[in-house]
Amino acid sequence: MVAVSDRLDFALGKKVSEPLAEQFGIHTVEDLLRYYPHRYMTQGAELTEKEPAEGEHITIVATISSATVKDMKSRKGQYLALSLAAEGQQIEATFFSPHKLKRVLTPGKRGMFSGKVKYFGRRWNLTHPGYVILGGDEDDGAIVPSGRIVGGGALAGVARGSVGATGSVDMSVFDRAYVPLYPASKDVESWTFMRGVRQVLDQLDAITDPVPADVLAERGLVSLDNALHWIHFPESIEQKEQARARLKFDEALAVQLVLASRRRDVSTRSAPSCPPRPDGIAAEFERRLPFTLTAGQMVVAEEISADLTRGHPMSRLLQGEVGSGKTIVALRAMLQVIDAGHQCALLAPTEVLAAQHARSISAMLGTLAGAGELGADDLATKVTLLTGSMGTAAKRAALLDAVTGDAGIVIGTHALIQDRVEFFDLGMVVVDEQHRFGVEQRDALRSKARDGTSPHLLVMTATPIPRTIAMASLGDLETSTLTELPRGRAPIISKVVSARDKPGWVDRAWARIREEVAAGRQAYVVCSRIGGDDDEEKKKPRTRTAAHDDEKNLPETKAALEMFEMLSAGPLADVRVGLLHGRMHPDEKDASMQDFNAGAIDVLVCTTVVEVGVDVPNATVMVIIDADRFGISQLHQLRGRIGRGGHQGLCIMISQLSSNGPSFARLEAVAATNDGFELATLDLRTRREGDVLGAAQSGTVSSMRLLSLIDDEPIIADAHLCARRLFEIDPEMSSHPGIATMMKSAWRSDRAEYLEKS
Repeated sequence: MVAVSDRLDFALGKKVSEPLAEQFGIHTVEDLLRYYPHRYMTQGAELTEKEPAEGEHITIVATISSATVKDMKSRKGQYLALSLAAEGQQIEATFFSPHKLKRVLTPGKRGMFSGKVKYFGRRWNLTHPGYVILGGDEDDGAIVPSGRIVGGGALAGVARGSVGATGSVDMSVFDRAYVPLYPASKDVESWTFMRGVRQVLDQLDAITDPVPADVLAERGLVSLDNALHWIHFPESIEQKEQARARLKFDEALAVQLVLASRRRDVSTRSAPSCPPRPDGIAAEFERRLPFTLTAGQMVVAEEISADLTRGHPMSRLLQGEVGSGKTIVALRAMLQVIDAGHQCALLAPTEVLAAQHARSISAMLGTLAGAGELGADDLATKVTLLTGSMGTAAKRAALLDAVTGDAGIVIGTHALIQDRVEFFDLGMVVVDEQHRFGVEQRDALRSKARDGTSPHLLVMTATPIPRTIAMASLGDLETSTLTELPRGRAPIISKVVSARDKPGWVDRAWARIREEVAAGRQAYVVCSRIGGDDDEEKKKPRTRTAAHDDEKNLPETKAALEMFEMLSAGPLADVRVGLLHGRMHPDEKDASMQDFNAGAIDVLVCTTVVEVGVDVPNATVMVIIDADRFGISQLHQLRGRIGRGGHQGLCIMISQLSSNGPSFARLEAVAATNDGFELATLDLRTRREGDVLGAAQSGTVSSMRLLSLIDDEPIIADAHLCARRLFEIDPEMSSHPGIATMMKSAWRSDRAEYLEKS
């Protein structure tokens, strides 16, 4: 007998277990049982009628009456034509590898044949069916010794996977309604998995169910023991579906238990209590605002303010459309923390965005940002920027501001995470564009608080996250959502242009930019690559969906450098064109961005360096070159850079692809809506779970084997509530010993560790 925790080499031997460990990371009996079939082979019904329906999958046991190699009529080549005697009928079967099979499939031999019925005139045929030659026992021709398996196709694989302890094929497998098929490799076939699973299931000790019986009964779920047997070898479709329902719940609950554990851990930590002050910098900042916050901003601001008042660390996700005003809400919260005598850190993914934040926050604060300077307000704080490319002297000054407490707000990139960066009293961490950062990075910054305390955490994203994704990977965070755009901001108009089908429309795009510039406005032209030394980028496929367009000999994608030269000398020669990309020196990038901000540049040719956080209210037009090279969320983020100043925004997405392909349809879907949540769901359907949150978040959901974040929202929501309830009833899990195991069973342990770090 074996237990689920036993090593696989103990249960199956090293010869079988070593390839499974090396190629699939399967080390224990449980690992193998949690490696589920990706589909099932149906054997088909036995032949019971003389004229079965075309397309029906049937399985017959028949004797070969004749076998003849014939020439094909319509093309060169030969085929093997069999006449099979079965149940009083003569049935034809055709094989297209006659030279290999004519010595195997000979008259007089008896075999099992399985395939789909196809009619030619009034006669029906099995074309290239799977087969196994039967024999070896004079009393029962349905016995196949393992050493003499002769066959081809799926049936032969089933036979090889059904070798019993005696060395003979267990023919009962051919009577099954469903035969499991597993994701396999060249060296480890599906039948190897099937044989191993059968072997461990035959020896398996009874499994103690980790999920409480009342939880299962409430949901009508079967036991884990039944689920693991039925997912591999179901006797009916009902058993298969019941097994999937239980194991999907396991996967969802495992994630939610980890997140619930983290929530409980946070609730036990202490954080600085930062109640609002009526006479502090936060109140003064709000009094000076030249506009009124939207109702949505006020609701969210009050939620955050209440969190900051408590003595436990806030863990909140603030999400909202591009331009919905997340930054001002975050600044209001940071000022409340400063009023309580603590510091704040704002982590941005790029130097351009970090510098933009430093400028915009300083501008919003005005004299409230000049602490230590002549003419500064009595309530003023200091805003300090820290990036990796800063000069030694500037970096040293920024580090000194942080460690002495002179800076109330420290804004930076990954440079903030470095060991040598210390804070005097870090009370709050704000992470902008949270999908750009891994959890280890966020954790590193949170660890910089004073001993024994944890700073408050606010993570922001302008890429709306579907509810299922949020629950599955960020369920330890409370969520606030901004849905309103600031007053006076019109929805962006988006158009898709096929440069191949309508080249004249591209010329019209440049003319449209000139019109906007003449009216005193500005524009972006965004390219997918820089150019010059990035030639390798040219070799990459345009997108995963573009590969299905069957587009050949497409023009190379346009690079920012060549687009800058072309526009400066051609259609935009009469306007001021600037350049911004990631390989520029930081001082050059900053100068270019400042010139664009100041209106000294009319048209900025750039890469996705402007994707997040860049705020130039006067920009009204964006032309995205080779738009099919960008993801859905990227396109949404990019176009959110325009129309931020009250004027109508226009986004033109240009593609070299035909307007009839799926990639073009994807672009049109983006153009059809400004709803970020609708686009996020479309993105999820397009890219699936594994990479929807970006590389930094990969793995949080990609290891789910059965659960679909698209289709299984009710299961995830139910598991979310169940996990919360279990921890409320039994915080230490003393009455539920199986729960600790549960947290590492359906999910790989490294994923649990990943979450625990987050």
